[in-house]
Amino acid sequence: MPRQYSITAEAIAEERERVGGDLDKVDVARVVALDDLEMREIGPGDVHMKILAVSGEHNVDHAALADTVNITEMRGGKIYPGNSAVGEVLAVGADVTRFVPGDVVLTHCIGEPDEFGFPLRIWAYDQPDSIGWYGEEAVVRDWQLIKAPLDCGLNLWEIAALPLRAPTAYHLWRRGLGIYRLKVSEEKLPKLNVLSFGGGVGELFLMLAKAEGHNAYFCSGSAERRSALEKHGIEGIDQLAFNRFAGREDNKAFVAECKERTGGKGMHIVCDMMRGPVFAAGLACASRQGVNVSAGWQLSTGINYNSAGASTKQITLDHTHYDTIEGCEEATALYGKVFKPTVHSEIYAFEDLPRAMREMHEAIQTGIPIIRVAKDMPDAVKGLLD
Repeated sequence: MPRQYSITAEAIAEERERVGGDLDKVDVARVVALDDLEMREIGPGDVHMKILAVSGEHNVDHAALADTVNITEMRGGKIYPGNSAVGEVLAVGADVTRFVPGDVVLTHCIGEPDEFGFPLRIWAYDQPDSIGWYGEEAVVRDWQLIKAPLDCGLNLWEIAALPLRAPTAYHLWRRGLGIYRLKVSEEKLPKLNVLSFGGGVGELFLMLAKAEGHNAYFCSGSAERRSALEKHGIEGIDQLAFNRFAGREDNKAFVAECKERTGGKGMHIVCDMMRGPVFAAGLACASRQGVNVSAGWQLSTGINYNSAGASTKQITLDHTHYDTIEGCEEATALYGKVFKPTVHSEIYAFEDLPRAMREMHEAIQTGIPIIRVAKDMPDAVKGLLD
């Protein structure tokens, strides 16, 4: 049986008891554990694949913490996480025509699409019976896969950073820009000021904005990540200079900084989590007619803001989640052309995946964390391992 990581409700409860219920002290590496998994038989519409590499994702952190919801308990006490991976096709079912053995593929995280193609649930999180890809092998439906663009100019680790993040950023950017253009046309204001707070999705969001000719600002506490984005012409703002927006005076100082950098205009489009300390800062620095978009729920599930003030400034808040399968395909076409992700300096071994998740939780990584799963790589990617 292939090895596979799992999270159990029992492990969550034990870790919570160990830290006295203080989620800030939870060691995620104690919750995400290596397990064995008996895979289901391959059906006519299935693909059997070998997992080559995966990226660390914040939804795994949420599952391990059970902070916003105890999804593991809701799923019956055990889940197999991981919804972003690069794999090699080993075998296909009788009805599969899109893939053949030897193809290198990407996953997307849609568990069940609604009538318009948007996800009702996310694979390996809240989709019932879904088995994730933090494992050595997997059997999936062919509609869950996209051919990997191996000739896009990125290495394998950079490609592995994008299957979940790129469609999210792509959808956020199109929504944010589209909403803003309903209010202010390109003829009236062709060049916008666009801000994002930290993280992999945020940096990809800004790469899209920059590629379309807008001013882009990356607010992060990581000097390494700011430096990486500045190489793409994206201005860095040190989040630590504002105490991570701990108080009112910090927010005021941040707004003043944004106004100075934008000639007094503020940020036309802001990408943040719409929760936690960055939300108030992102809302306060928004320009008139500004748009605040978010796909995250890290830290909490609720927000509180002055809706009258937002109405006066014509501010729009837009909650998004993830793109459609078609959107995932379109985002994949931008690998290497627009999307050039910042990858953490260490490529983790498969056995070190729990540590990778702990270090992601601690926000000490210099980029997107990547875990190498396969020791033996197929010839198709051996030139992409630098």
